[in-house]
Amino acid sequence: MTKTELINKLSAELNISKKMAAEMLSSFIDIVTESLKKDEAVRIQGFGTYSVSHRAAREWVNPQDPSKKIKIPARKVPTFKAGKGLKEALN
Repeated sequence: MTKTELINKLSAELNISKKMAAEMLSSFIDIVTESLKKDEAVRIQGFGTYSVSHRAAREWVNPQDPSKKIKIPARKVPTFKAGKGLKEALN
């Protein structure tokens, strides 16, 4: 499902304009993004948890030229863990 399809479904299901549905979805994305930037998890009961995982710095070896090594800096990556309700709905 694309973002546009999700907006259309929200609009139809909630009986609101597509513009309002787009604003709601955009606000949701902004709120989750801001929380993750602050290293705060976002838990939605029965759906799942958005959180930030920290990857340590590491060295990478080029397989085509093993003498070349590249340092990969530490970074933060977003993660999502499905909740019990979502898991049960899929099975």
